[in-house]
Amino acid sequence: MENLNLLDVLISPDNGQTLHIDETDDQLVDHSGAYSYARVEGVPVLLPKNAQERFAKPEAFRQFDTSFYYVTHYQTDAEAFDYFEQPESAAELHENRRLHEAIIAETPGNTRRILDVGCGNAWVAGHFCPLGVSVFSMDISTVNPVKAIKKYPFDRHFGIVADVYALPFRESTFDCIIAAEIIEHVPDPAAFIRCLLKVLKPGGSLIVTTPYNEKIVYTLCIHCNRPTPLHAHLHAFTESKILDLLPADRRLKANAYAFSSKILSRLHTHILLQYLPYGVWRGIDKLVNRLLFKPGRLLLKVAK
Repeated sequence: MENLNLLDVLISPDNGQTLHIDETDDQLVDHSGAYSYARVEGVPVLLPKNAQERFAKPEAFRQFDTSFYYVTHYQTDAEAFDYFEQPESAAELHENRRLHEAIIAETPGNTRRILDVGCGNAWVAGHFCPLGVSVFSMDISTVNPVKAIKKYPFDRHFGIVADVYALPFRESTFDCIIAAEIIEHVPDPAAFIRCLLKVLKPGGSLIVTTPYNEKIVYTLCIHCNRPTPLHAHLHAFTESKILDLLPADRRLKANAYAFSSKILSRLHTHILLQYLPYGVWRGIDKLVNRLLFKPGRLLLKVAK
């Protein structure tokens, strides 16, 4: 079990300098004093000053000539929707459980430090912190990391508000990075992966999950009367499409596979399958997808 000082791994997202705590203003300040970052209920808000201007608009928004500021969007999203509320549907609960189990099964057993990107309800911390693993629950919203720390107040649990495209961590900080159901939302998926790989230790693993080959559905916004993608999903991926995002580096070893059969979901098999251990469920899921390929999820694992 490691004895971790948060300031040992944090840097300014604006200039990469080390940070220290200014107790007077309850802020983190960079070494030069040029940049300072607030703390909300003890959680550092380490967003770069130009976060909203870092990327051109995604294709969906260029097509319909609409604007998309992802930082503002997901700050508002976390305030409007409670990510800690359990789904009412038993089928959705079962699907989420199997997704989490798939991620856990891919997480190396010697992992001591995890970055949970887009932490949502912080299930990663809830599972791994009791096992002696340090977990950084990171989200671009302020609401979710603050709630995460309150729900799971472990000594090894750290909440961070940050932007993947300007991560406030030293290079090679994490043994494992988990980004569950996030990549379909981001402006630039290839840059998303490159940024995460920078803070992954050599020998570490990046685990990404996303809906499989999703058809992007649009709805008409009642505020601006412009088409907008449902659930803010901007991208859809197959095995080949997600592998094509990886940088050309022979040291990287990657594997992508589809799972979570939609057939099983539509037949409401969770009523029986919920009682099976993950390994047995996974075997059944593989068999059904082999007979009729209708997966709902895609998992990418990259070993650095």
